[in-house]
Amino acid sequence: MRLLDRLAGRDLGGDSSRYSFDDYIGWVNEFTYQGNTFPTGLNTLYGSGSRENISSDFGGYVAAVKACPPAFAAQLVRSQLLSEIRFTFRNNRRSATPGRTFGNRALELLEQPWPGATTGELVSKMEWHEGLAGNAYVRLDRTRKRLQVLRPDWVTIVLGSESDPEYAATALDVELVGYLYTNGGPMSGNTPTVLFPEDVAHWSPLPDPDAAWRGMSWITPAVRDIQGDRLATEHKLKFFELAGTPNLVVKGVKAPTEEQFKDVVKRIENRHQGYRNAYRTLVLGEGADATVVGSNMEQMAFKDTQGAGETRIASLSRVPAVVLNISEGLAGSSLNQGNFGAARRQFSDGWLSPTWRSLSAALAKLVDVPDDADLWTDSSDVPFLREDEKDAASIEQIKASTIRQLVDGGFDPRSVVDAVARQDMTLLKHTGKLSVQLQEPGAAAPAAATDA
Repeated sequence: MRLLDRLAGRDLGGDSSRYSFDDYIGWVNEFTYQGNTFPTGLNTLYGSGSRENISSDFGGYVAAVKACPPAFAAQLVRSQLLSEIRFTFRNNRRSATPGRTFGNRALELLEQPWPGATTGELVSKMEWHEGLAGNAYVRLDRTRKRLQVLRPDWVTIVLGSESDPEYAATALDVELVGYLYTNGGPMSGNTPTVLFPEDVAHWSPLPDPDAAWRGMSWITPAVRDIQGDRLATEHKLKFFELAGTPNLVVKGVKAPTEEQFKDVVKRIENRHQGYRNAYRTLVLGEGADATVVGSNMEQMAFKDTQGAGETRIASLSRVPAVVLNISEGLAGSSLNQGNFGAARRQFSDGWLSPTWRSLSAALAKLVDVPDDADLWTDSSDVPFLREDEKDAASIEQIKASTIRQLVDGGFDPRSVVDAVARQDMTLLKHTGKLSVQLQEPGAAAPAAATDA
């Protein structure tokens, strides 16, 4: 009996000893501390070897991003721009009309994924999950004909192998067996629900180098910078709470007993500590001395330090600093029209376009895609890309000029259109006619007109 058939209560016969539940499933014990989840006991790179759990620190990443304005802003920009897209079909090279986009009723599933939802909500939720967990899972409910975005850390990937079931993840004949979804998480005690591969779209555009079947969050390499930004903000708040002045060391205080010494310290703190006591004169007794320790914001170059951290976060999120509107992106020549345009183009070509392409490929398994077409995205209505539309119009103008020149050169118009559309000049077919008038070779010139 195969694993998912056994979990689903099915008995299809066959060799029941080849696969066993224990070979594939084994929850890793965990404990949670300060919003972070830590595994305990034996845990290897691929868990039990035959499954790959979603990153267990999803909740910690959510809390970290909420507490870090630059990281939250970066993730917000990513989700907002991605959600502007619309899905369509595009004929592939096997079609008689490659590159042609069209739509049909099959796209309604993506246009209204669940009651009251839109394509934008679907894509935005997927990006938040992918951005923070590295993975987004979308389930197709075939009975109700709707989609459902699953919480990523409640999903377990189940892998299988006939040659090495114990270490299926790294076996040569590894295959995806399915998914387990546990409402409330693996440690909730709830019974997991079996989901078959054809009913789940798994989107992980940034592969995890340590795993073959799951993705990695962009937050992972940015964790230290996010922590640094949080600590810098806390330092700034504490600096202002303590009157915006450096720390002081008071020495030489004369007190016969420990209790008297503590009383002197308490009186000094009550009179001079905190922003409410700022600018009050510090008067010390004979023999006492106050020494400044530490540095103020200007001396420690606080703006440059925090700004550099924000730029590193922007870089890891793939959102340019000038697009994210952080401090270093708003300085100097960054706001120059040419520089902003170059950053926008880099973001569009380097992240938006490939991300839309991978998103379409992931969702295609849930949609009835025509045989000669692919699920594609239509970015013509995305305001962020309006400048690119001008470039696209210029490209179309160049194509039209090329078609005109080739037709005037005697090539068959149908073959010219196909060759230009597919960018394959071997498709050109010549008519055998020459010159602009496309006359037959050796044909006499038409007689000149005479007056009646």
